[in-house]
Amino acid sequence: MEISERLTQEFKLNPTYTANIIKLIDDGNTIPFIARYRKEMHGNLDDQILREFADRLTYLRNLEKRKEEVRSSIAEQGKMSEEIEKALAEANTLTEVEDIYRPYKQKKKTRATVALAKGLEPLADIVQAQNVTEGTAEDLAKPFINEEKGVLTEKDALDGAKDIIAERISDNAELRKKLRKIFLKQAYITTKLVEDKENAKTYEMYKDYSEPVAEIKSHRVLAINRGEAEECLKVKIEFDKAFGIRICEASIVKEGSVTTYLVKEAAADSYERLIFPSMEREVRAYLTDMASEQAIKMFEVNLRPLLMQPPLKNKIVLGYDPAYRTGCKLAVVNQQGTVLYKTVIYPTPPHNKIEESKKTLKAIIDKFNVEVISIGNGTASKESEIFVAETLKEIDKKVSYIVVSEAGASVYSASKLGAEEFPDYDVAERSAVSIARRLQDPLAELIKIDPKSIGVGQYQHDMPEARLDSVLEGVLEDCVNSVGVDLNTASVSLLKYVAGLNAGTAKNIVKYRDENGKFRSRKEILKVSKLGEKAFEQCAGFLRITDGDNILDNTAVHPESYANAEKLLSLFGYTDDDVRAGNIKDLPQRIKERGEKTVAEACGMGIPTMNDIVSELMKPGRDIRDSLPKPVLREDIMSIDDLKVGMELTGTVRNVADFGVFVDLGVHQDGLVHISEITDKFIRHPSDVLKVGQVVKVRVIGVDKKRNRIALSMKSPSAEKKAKNA
Repeated sequence: MEISERLTQEFKLNPTYTANIIKLIDDGNTIPFIARYRKEMHGNLDDQILREFADRLTYLRNLEKRKEEVRSSIAEQGKMSEEIEKALAEANTLTEVEDIYRPYKQKKKTRATVALAKGLEPLADIVQAQNVTEGTAEDLAKPFINEEKGVLTEKDALDGAKDIIAERISDNAELRKKLRKIFLKQAYITTKLVEDKENAKTYEMYKDYSEPVAEIKSHRVLAINRGEAEECLKVKIEFDKAFGIRICEASIVKEGSVTTYLVKEAAADSYERLIFPSMEREVRAYLTDMASEQAIKMFEVNLRPLLMQPPLKNKIVLGYDPAYRTGCKLAVVNQQGTVLYKTVIYPTPPHNKIEESKKTLKAIIDKFNVEVISIGNGTASKESEIFVAETLKEIDKKVSYIVVSEAGASVYSASKLGAEEFPDYDVAERSAVSIARRLQDPLAELIKIDPKSIGVGQYQHDMPEARLDSVLEGVLEDCVNSVGVDLNTASVSLLKYVAGLNAGTAKNIVKYRDENGKFRSRKEILKVSKLGEKAFEQCAGFLRITDGDNILDNTAVHPESYANAEKLLSLFGYTDDDVRAGNIKDLPQRIKERGEKTVAEACGMGIPTMNDIVSELMKPGRDIRDSLPKPVLREDIMSIDDLKVGMELTGTVRNVADFGVFVDLGVHQDGLVHISEITDKFIRHPSDVLKVGQVVKVRVIGVDKKRNRIALSMKSPSAEKKAKNA
């Protein structure tokens, strides 16, 4: 089957769309550009499906390339046959191709290669054929005794023949495929705790653990792998040995020959010495691959909404980086994120300068008209939150606070980028600025931090790095391009993720801006060094100029469609001034009345592109994040001691894992909603219904103060539970 035909079937696409997408990718177009500006060519697929398509296209092309390499190698050996050619053509995975190639691959020294060197292949053929019914196996072996080659007895000859047969059985592609399927369905993974190891307590639940390979959850696979890596766990795959040997025998044994017993012995040896260890490795690798993909998927699912959290616009924010001995670092940033002031206060132990710190904080709030305080959730966060809440009660002005995740803030602060941005600040001062800015514009600030340090992953440091980086880079790219970037204020960190740009061209844009002042039009970026027509085509639609000469430069309308947009406006008698003044509210209705197809054809574009243009014209400069729930700001304090079973609270989802979600209640310790407590209906995964940043109503169902654990539920309580709680 051709690659395009296969992709058409797998993604359930129109064959024309499949061909178009492949051509668009091969022509060097980026996924965000294809998703947004070539909808008519692919049927309005979103960027995530297009990325899956691109990944699959790469895999299938690599598969075909490997098939060709294997085909050539076998042909060079003069061993190609119709059967092998057919098997290669039908192979659907790289594993199947490697199984087919296995018998023809150059092997290191094995017992079978030693036997072959001793000239025992003809004897192996006779024994394996199992056609001899008279005499003994020893009679067959006598002609192969050869002292020069080290074959001293009939037993030596027969042992060598068995070694050759054992390797042949192990190299049987169909047998391996069959066994692999059975192992994945019926094998068990078992663990034993190495109790004298330092971290052994962490893996207590895996002390004497056993679970079917087919049922084990991804997070348990990763936990077991980590425990094994730390030498706290001994891990094995267990499978019915007798059953495994019978399957091997069934592939080769014929009853009634004087050599049948030898073939059975070879089959048993092949299973125990060659096949089972190989299957154990393959099953472990399969479980790890599946678990890694799931963990990477969860990271992707969590990272996207975290980056897309709505910005807290037009607020002067005080960033507050808590600490004990070194004091709490404060940084005030204005509505544009520019640092206005920074200082240090010491309200926490061991200093406990509470009154002095209150006086400083009040003065800062008053002088800079601070509206929101953003407190990092790290060390001394609880004491800082109590201090801030108490201080706010003592002032007349309405000021709110919020505890934000400071995951990655220290990474950014100590990074080269942090040093370049604030060369005169120490690490903690940079962190306070980051904590303030990540509330004002989460995407613009979090983009500066390695996603693996943002704190929404699951075993992310155990993942295949290249694959994780590739997926996360795709998420960053999709988020940046779906929001759009202000060409006149965006940092290099943000610009480099715009479709068609890279770190080099992003730096050149900032350099040009610094030397020549603000960009007045999108077209002007063609003057930037090393930014050509192709890069312009890919990036232009994702760049915004808020006060430029052309109102369309502040929309997601691509410059290639400006003429179409202007034609659309003139068709209904509108001008650019009408767009600026918001006087085109009836445009969608007027298009509907005239007919979408008629209007689109009159303006020389497809209906999807026309609809996108209309939506942009209705709200120039719109930010898609503004429609999402705003962050929950607080004015008073709660602690775990205030929680009681039955209490109903509002919280924010901080992380989504395979087994449930963690919700921030504002008590310093996140509560867990187990997957079984998320909804009354069956769900396969928490991400089916919840995402990071979502504001949710929860009910406290358990509080363990000693272990600092809070159990929550989102299920509606029964009438009996309601009565009991009342």
